[in-house]
Amino acid sequence: MVARGVLTFKSKPAIVSVGVTAGPLEKRKSLFSKQFDKLYDDEHCGLDTNEHAHAKMVEDACMIALSKINCVPSDADFLLIGDLVNQMTPSSFCAETNGIPYLGLFSACATSVSTIITAAVLTEAGMSELSLAGSSSQHNAIERQFRYPVEYGAQKPETSQWTVTAAGVVAVTPNKEGCPAIVAATIGCVIDLGMTDPLNMGAAMAPAAEDTLSRHLKGHGKNVADYDLIMTGDLGKTGFKLFKQLASNNGNDIESNSRDAGEEFYGNDLAFKSGASGAGCSAAVFFTEVIEKLKTREYNRVLLIATGALLSPLSFQQQDTIPCIAHAIELTMK
Repeated sequence: MVARGVLTFKSKPAIVSVGVTAGPLEKRKSLFSKQFDKLYDDEHCGLDTNEHAHAKMVEDACMIALSKINCVPSDADFLLIGDLVNQMTPSSFCAETNGIPYLGLFSACATSVSTIITAAVLTEAGMSELSLAGSSSQHNAIERQFRYPVEYGAQKPETSQWTVTAAGVVAVTPNKEGCPAIVAATIGCVIDLGMTDPLNMGAAMAPAAEDTLSRHLKGHGKNVADYDLIMTGDLGKTGFKLFKQLASNNGNDIESNSRDAGEEFYGNDLAFKSGASGAGCSAAVFFTEVIEKLKTREYNRVLLIATGALLSPLSFQQQDTIPCIAHAIELTMK
């Protein structure tokens, strides 16, 4: 039986540049802040609302990625981005500003990878010479939408994660020497094991990450040892531990070559409980730390698995369970 959702890119679309922006807390607390392109001193970026600041971060990330390859918005064929705000209005406002043909894509916190997969498909098909892909999140905007007003100061359990204020965008073109190549991908299946707690999303997402890992390895005929790094998006400490156990139970020991962006984003600071989350979390780490280590040949082949909890304020209010998804891309410098 042919594996479903498994993609191979024979033309090897390339990630030729990145743009990453982040907020003031991330500037002070993130282990990766020195790798980000632009850091703001004001959560509002000098604007009037959290959502306008959110759009500003994405706009800046797009322009940074374009400027690194001496391009302007009119050079891009497609803008493929998404966020977590209702109807993805920050992404849409960004698209209005730069005027690039736009597809808003939503896979919750897995959007950083689902947008790249879409860009790679368009490039592979010969329909795009330059696409921008990425995702973003803004702490205050997301927290008040999915949980409590920030001002409320609700106490959170140890399983909770802190939504990152960050945006990450990559420029994808046909294959280019010296740039990370997108050689394969696996589109996730929605996994719902009946969890309902939005303050324990790492555990809710872990089974989806394991399912995608397993299908990717089987579908592409790979083993765990084929990768210098297998990195998940934002499972955090709680979800990442569970993911590794689930993988091991399925015969895939990833202990020695796996990392999680959410677990590492804020280091061991206990104030952030189980770590970081948000659509900007995996984007910020994947597009800086991992891309740079591919370019320097510290890594030659990596598997990036971004995870997403597909809940909404409405589904939470109606006490629905949390369906989850994980998408994967395989990058190489060989």
